[in-house]
Amino acid sequence: MSEVRNVIIIGSGPAGYTAGLYNARALLKPLMFAGYMSGGQLMLTSDIENFPGYPEGIGGPEMMMQLREQAERFGLEVHDKNVERIDTSSSPFKVYVEGEEFQSHAIIICTGAEAIWLGAEGESEQKGRGISTCATCDGAFFRDQEVIVVGGGDSAMEEATFLTRFATKVTLIHRRDVFRASKVMYDRALNHPKIEILTFKQVKKWLSDENGLTGAVLEDTQSGEVSEISCSGAFIAIGHKPITGFLEDQIETDDSGYILAKDFTMTSVPGIFAAGDVVDTRYRQAITAAGMGCQAAIDAERWLEDNIH
Repeated sequence: MSEVRNVIIIGSGPAGYTAGLYNARALLKPLMFAGYMSGGQLMLTSDIENFPGYPEGIGGPEMMMQLREQAERFGLEVHDKNVERIDTSSSPFKVYVEGEEFQSHAIIICTGAEAIWLGAEGESEQKGRGISTCATCDGAFFRDQEVIVVGGGDSAMEEATFLTRFATKVTLIHRRDVFRASKVMYDRALNHPKIEILTFKQVKKWLSDENGLTGAVLEDTQSGEVSEISCSGAFIAIGHKPITGFLEDQIETDDSGYILAKDFTMTSVPGIFAAGDVVDTRYRQAITAAGMGCQAAIDAERWLEDNIH
């Protein structure tokens, strides 16, 4: 066990690295456990064109490396390890990492949320090469092309409707004929001339060539009959899962596991803050996550001043 830290940041990505940058520049000597997949979801994103300051766009992994380097230059200490659990029962808080115990007066949780994937054959190879989980992020890459959206909730309808700005045709695929989407969102998609809705269908296999995605093999969920659909882009919109299992219910979350903010970015446990997609069920953008990371770092700094220093 080492000395008690001012701030431990759990998770990386835009939220974590921005929090680390602000806390490091405030001379708090923050310690980050970035996780085995440091950089978060953007490590799976090939091109980012909607983050301000990059007129030519930038690769997701490249941006994450730059954010990390910038924060480290000011003193953020980063370990690419996963946090197993934390103990919030007493102050300072305890953070357990691969058999080691670390202590900190404040914690910022930036573990994010992972998109739920279909797990169909050929999917992992085409992630970021035609298959995406964010139309807002990647829709513009499919201008004048045919794309598909998989899902039956509001987010699927929203993604499909958004994609009509770019694509010539959007096919919405759902394994049932009952939709979780609200009536207004469903009707908007149903009545859009560019959207076709296929029910009782599921993706059995993704098709591709050396240039990326070319289509999908669909299976009828009632008859088992197989058919093919061609597309150069596919968007999976079946939900996200926040990475909060390690908290073991010590911090208040909603029914889906997203951390609830109680006082600006502070959680139900004073001294523990959260930022990015682990809190955000609405926007899920790199720029909003970075902004929340800044907020959490400032909130943590002020809380430390008032309660510890």
